[in-house]
Amino acid sequence: MTIEAEATRADDTGGSADPRGSASPDRRRLLLPLLLVGGWLLGTAWRIWLARHASMPFAHTDEDSYLNTARALVGGPGGFSSENETLRRIGYPLLIAPAFLLDRDFLDTYLAVRVINAALNATVLPLAYLLGRRLLGLRPGPALAAAAGAATLPAVAFHATVAMTDAVLGPLLLAWLLAVHRLVERPGPASAALCGALAGATHLVHSRGVVIVAGSALLVLALVVRRRLGPAGLLAAVLPVLAAALGNEVGVRLLGETVHLLGEPAGGNVVRAVTSVRGLSQVLASVGTQLWYLVVVTFGLAGLAGAEAVVRLCRRSGGAAGWTSGVALLSTVGVAVGAELVLAGVPDRVPDAIYARYVQMFAPFWLLVGIGVLFGTAYRPLLRRAAVAVLLLAVGGVLIRLRLDRAEAEGTPLRWGGFSAPDLVALTDGWRQMRPLVGSAIGIAGCLLLVLVLAIRHRAVGTRLLAVLLTALVVANVATMQVLAWRLIRPLAVAGTPMPSVPELGIRPPERVAASTGVPYQLRFNLSHQVTWTEVRWFGDRPPAHAQVVFARWAPGEPDDWDGARHGFVRLGGDPERKWAGWRRR
Repeated sequence: MTIEAEATRADDTGGSADPRGSASPDRRRLLLPLLLVGGWLLGTAWRIWLARHASMPFAHTDEDSYLNTARALVGGPGGFSSENETLRRIGYPLLIAPAFLLDRDFLDTYLAVRVINAALNATVLPLAYLLGRRLLGLRPGPALAAAAGAATLPAVAFHATVAMTDAVLGPLLLAWLLAVHRLVERPGPASAALCGALAGATHLVHSRGVVIVAGSALLVLALVVRRRLGPAGLLAAVLPVLAAALGNEVGVRLLGETVHLLGEPAGGNVVRAVTSVRGLSQVLASVGTQLWYLVVVTFGLAGLAGAEAVVRLCRRSGGAAGWTSGVALLSTVGVAVGAELVLAGVPDRVPDAIYARYVQMFAPFWLLVGIGVLFGTAYRPLLRRAAVAVLLLAVGGVLIRLRLDRAEAEGTPLRWGGFSAPDLVALTDGWRQMRPLVGSAIGIAGCLLLVLVLAIRHRAVGTRLLAVLLTALVVANVATMQVLAWRLIRPLAVAGTPMPSVPELGIRPPERVAASTGVPYQLRFNLSHQVTWTEVRWFGDRPPAHAQVVFARWAPGEPDDWDGARHGFVRLGGDPERKWAGWRRR
């Protein structure tokens, strides 16, 4: 899987006998940073362009929760959050909070949030390049090509278009795994502190960070037991995690009641879900579906990487690279299991056919490791890894299809939507229903094609065909994101953007505003965001006494049409086709 660092350095500086050799390394050292910086800038611009139609949030209610919290953190009015006390995190709202300091209207603020998202999300490119060089031992050219494939994966790039934690978790995970590799390779207080700080950062951003912290803890304990890390290193690894957890609690306490939590705690629902045969089978099936998804959207590469990681774990070999892959494997499975347990505990929740959001942050890493397997594994072992990946895809696709059919026959179809796994939707053309057999076919075809090219390469054709395939991977990723931008992001953004806007209705500070729950929720949320000077409270039929302006349902001829005149309001305007209007008290 890896190429020794010494060999890599020799390749990088080869040809020193050539009189031009002294200049070539200098040019290469200058060119690589320029390519990485240029690639990051291009990736940032691409991500901003993908979200050009989304002038307002469209991933409700997650975006609304983080935006309301970010606004409150800088002293603005509060709002609601769909989180609960247990899962509440302030790390991502802290990152986007500077956008609210500009004191602009919401359209400008939301654009600034997307720029922050894009810039942070695009750091996948340089981080993936470093992983390719340090973890996989790839030479600069292949490492850069592999990094481009990882940076354009829709599993990570899609989330740059929305104000959600996933925009930063992808690069944060790669940075943590780089730190894990360094800690194993060079144990000491400095590397332990870096690993602990990045694990603590993931904990501060999302509850998935609990699994990352557990992974770091197991690694540090293993190094301590092996006497490769001393008490100082142990303390250095623990303190940043404690600081992150304490910082989250302090932030939550400072917010107080400014942000109202709407999420219900899981309570005993999780226990009931895993102590029944049906509930436990549902959890296990969902975990398996998430792992199958990672193999499909990486065109089989995650299957090669996972098989290699399992072999290295069983043989207890592989050095720092093997340890890092093992930690990543345990973390991937841990996040998949933890996510399903949390979701299983949500009261009255309809089970998903797949909810891949929580494992998507691992996709770039497993794609990179899969490419490392292609470059650094002998052909016969590679065939065995590929056979495992193909078997997983084939069996997984059939089992998922049977699960979907059984749920349909029982009259309880599993939920399927655009945010369940957007890249899988686009790749399989599964806009109306999940198509697992098509997904398996795509993964198997990609895997077999890569192995076939490697067979040709081992017959002295060289790595050019593999370079062509890596280029095709980038093209496929970009095309998939374009399909998602056109068929998912744009329609949702248009449907959720109120016309006319709040400023066009003449609503200005310091008017106190409320919104009726009769307004369709996408429009209700986005109307409320445009009121930047006060919190917009919700009401049923009778508006609050303090409200000077209200948004209410406008449905002429329908029984639930809201008549503001009987409450002393005059209509300012709105959109009867989309069932909303603004009213001002006389």
